Amino acid sequence: MHPMVSDKVSNRESEETGAKARPAGKPRGRPRSFDRETALEKAILAFWEHGYEATSVSDLTRVMDIGAPSLYSAFGDKQSLFEEVVREYGVRYGSFADRALAEEPTAHAAVARMLREAAAEYTDPAHPHGCLVVHAATNCSTPEVEQSLRGRRNANIAAIRSRIEADVATGALPAGIDAAALARHTGAMIQGMSQQARDGASREELEALAEIAMANWPRT
Repeated sequence: MHPMVSDKVSNRESEETGAKARPAGKPRGRPRSFDRETALEKAILAFWEHGYEATSVSDLTRVMDIGAPSLYSAFGDKQSLFEEVVREYGVRYGSFADRALAEEPTAHAAVARMLREAAAEYTDPAHPHGCLVVHAATNCSTPEVEQSLRGRRNANIAAIRSRIEADVATGALPAGIDAAALARHTGAMIQGMSQQARDGASREELEALAEIAMANWPRT
């Protein structure tokens, strides 16, 4: 065989052997060089502090300490990231309301606990004040985001109403009570406490508001 032909055959065989040796489907490129959970926590704090509309992609890449390509690869676009942020916020910071409704024996006890814990959570110096689900909607001009946040707030009110209605059915609350209005009153208190915390109200001041709110609750 001609030496040049032999060299070409040898090179081709070497390339084919190398191709076969490479595992099929193995991703190329460098592995992700950041911790996803840490980056997500930083995104939660950024949206919590500034709201959805005022937090840009460049703000997110800066606080998360990642490049835009990494952000899009790991989380999708800004709206997709925000949706994950809201879900994770509910797990890490916003679950106190659900726990109160699930664990307390009456609606009165559940709402009293909810308001006390809101006073503590909304003024905790370890993170931005107030509630992300309330504050992130401020000046929001993205309909899908605004609708999603509104849906979450209304779902919370619906859960409170359901608990109130259950107490009416068992006689723990008076039969003539307006469960819908009382649930909305509670929702207004929680949302108002969030804004008050943003405006600098202390935990003690919010706890005092909670006491007044509970003093007005109907009793059997």
